[in-house]
Amino acid sequence: MEIIFQRIAEELNVRTAQVVSAVNLLDDGATVPFVARYRKEATGGLDDTQLRVLEERLRYLRELEDRRATILNSIREQDKLTPELEKDILDADTKTRLEDLYLPYKPKRRTKGQIAVEAGLEPLADKLFEQPDTDPETEAAGYVSADKGIADTKAALEGARYILMERFSENAELLGKLRNMLWEEGILSSRGIEGKEEEGAKFRDYFEHDEAIKNVPSHRMLAILRGRNEGVLQSSLKLANEPESRLETHPCEGVVADFYDIVHQGRAADKWLKDVVRWTWRIKLLPQLETELMGTVRESAEEEAIKVFAKNLKDLLLAAPAGLRPTLGLDPGLRTGTKVAVVDGTGKLVEHTTIFPHAPQRQWKEALGTLATLCLTHGVELVSIGNGTASRETDRLVAELMRAYPKLGLTKIVVSEAGASVYSASELAAREFPDLDVSIRGAVSIARRLQDPLAELVKIEPKAIGVGQYQHDVSQTQLSRSLEAVVEDCVNAVGVDVNSASSALLTRVSGLNRTLADNIVAFRDRNGAFKSREQLKDVERMGAKTFEQAAGFLRIMNGDNPLDASAVHPETYSVVEKIGGRFERDVRSLIGDSGFLKALDPKEYTDEAFGVPTVTDIIAELDKPGRDPRPEFKAPEFDDSVVKISDLKLNMELEGVVTNVTNFGAFVDVGVHQDGLVHISALSENFVKDPAEVVKAGDIVKVKVMEVDVSRKRIGLSMRMKDKAEEVAEARQQPRRERSAGGAGKPQQKQQARGGNRQKEKAAGSFADLFANAKKLRK
Repeated sequence: MEIIFQRIAEELNVRTAQVVSAVNLLDDGATVPFVARYRKEATGGLDDTQLRVLEERLRYLRELEDRRATILNSIREQDKLTPELEKDILDADTKTRLEDLYLPYKPKRRTKGQIAVEAGLEPLADKLFEQPDTDPETEAAGYVSADKGIADTKAALEGARYILMERFSENAELLGKLRNMLWEEGILSSRGIEGKEEEGAKFRDYFEHDEAIKNVPSHRMLAILRGRNEGVLQSSLKLANEPESRLETHPCEGVVADFYDIVHQGRAADKWLKDVVRWTWRIKLLPQLETELMGTVRESAEEEAIKVFAKNLKDLLLAAPAGLRPTLGLDPGLRTGTKVAVVDGTGKLVEHTTIFPHAPQRQWKEALGTLATLCLTHGVELVSIGNGTASRETDRLVAELMRAYPKLGLTKIVVSEAGASVYSASELAAREFPDLDVSIRGAVSIARRLQDPLAELVKIEPKAIGVGQYQHDVSQTQLSRSLEAVVEDCVNAVGVDVNSASSALLTRVSGLNRTLADNIVAFRDRNGAFKSREQLKDVERMGAKTFEQAAGFLRIMNGDNPLDASAVHPETYSVVEKIGGRFERDVRSLIGDSGFLKALDPKEYTDEAFGVPTVTDIIAELDKPGRDPRPEFKAPEFDDSVVKISDLKLNMELEGVVTNVTNFGAFVDVGVHQDGLVHISALSENFVKDPAEVVKAGDIVKVKVMEVDVSRKRIGLSMRMKDKAEEVAEARQQPRRERSAGGAGKPQQKQQARGGNRQKEKAAGSFADLFANAKKLRK
């Protein structure tokens, strides 16, 4: 275990002691949010990001150690474990290296090589390999035996060949050399399958695509893999200098020959050995390494896609809340009407109905009257409009309502419906609203996610929120684990009001689970609002350990102890009392007294249990108790004249909301039911390496329309206001003309042409490369 701790410490660039302390806490049942917030002395201040990386690496390295022990035991039982092999296995630092070393000893089904060994052909293979002057046919004649299934010399030589092929292909050092060569020089080649051009139109950028495998970005790799899975693309791995004829010697065959010192010098067995090398590469090594490297790149692409999804989810969950104000939720629809739900300041449903302002009923005036009555009756302040079908038409309806009844003081906002239908049909929604129609539940969710996005979105499976790229193509186990961690971190960063939180929200609190969350709600329903954190100990199954993990993240507003409304943990209340006692002040008078608190020296209030980091956090929390890390709420202003994609004009400047950030750019909702793409090269006047450095999901941004393709529902946007659509179109045509004039070229030439100047191109060239697949492939 010490080796694991040291390795993680090196990777995180921290002290081993910090890692040991963190691992001990996690192994003892502590959660990452709790350790990050309340155990800074123990971990030396490791934050939640470092702890999440530590957690993942710990899982991987422990699995590696378990596998190492299994392999050592297996080889030891075979009585084949030499000191040299044991050292190599103990030194292996990746699962790949470990499996390479184990390959020759791994129990497997009987292979042709094993059958040949059993038939007594190993001496023949050894002699031809070690003494190339030996004539293969003459030597093989002595091994012909009908009883052993060796009918003639051809069969004997074939068996000897399989013996050497397996021996060559199971050498860990050779595998490492070839793997490195393919990684450094390999080209991922993608081609469209003949006859599938129309079916696979969205993949046409990859119908003739070659790119260095080590440089393939995650979104491109996942797109190619999806195209392959859908049967419209075929892909392969080859070298840039690979000969076009299979009769010529492949560079990797040369590596195999050099490794075993096989040189064609005209000796009797040289040609046979050369054939063994060729077969080893083409039959054994190429399929194995191609599958492995493609798998490695896929895993890397999946990991990157999961990171993008997690970042978007975090930004969405931590989006600015409009606040606990009476809200009207509208789930727009045409034929089936627009579902209406009014929730009060606590999110409780108080009234619901359905209106039919749009075609075919067109009951516009009746709908206005209904909405006005609901707003007046319930003191509605906010109107939350879902962004699905008929969203902009419904937005116009609310705009007219606001003009007709200015005294209502309404604020309207269009919000994402993503996941609302999933929540509506969920067991959770059924328990919350057993007698409510599924469609009305969606309107309730739309209203609540404006009041507090975090509190409502935690009710939805993270994958259904729709802010990822290729989320259905990645490891679902890894994706779920990552997204669950994001939700947990976000909920605990904000804190939860124990007297108003739903069971779904409470479930995400550090230390709590579904049963405990339900028990808290049940206790609250029976006994009324909690008056103190101490009361939580009376909840069924709330043990001391669970209370320790959860208490600091649960808030009790207007309770008996003002500290219960803050992030100060009950275990440290004595520190606050010490501060108050020294200055003869009660706790309430300390809270918010910035001048007094900033003058305090944390070192004066430390003890054996709580050091400077904890006391510093306590003082900061007293200054701004229960502070919300989320930004201030601001509503975007869509252009009322733009309601559908055909209303967009080139060079039009609009305000929009970032809905999704990917590695190749950001998607922005400008109010036309179709998000536009701001490619990475059009996000800023400066070079952008990572779009997440410039924008995040939920940001309100100003964009300029660069391209509109109504038939294909494609919108190109730029955040560089100096860009002009006409220049973009011209720049986009230039690379095409160059390609037409210059011909296809060899793979490496095409790759060079694509590479160096891409980031220097104007936005247009990038749009041409990515638009066709980026919009359609994301989910």
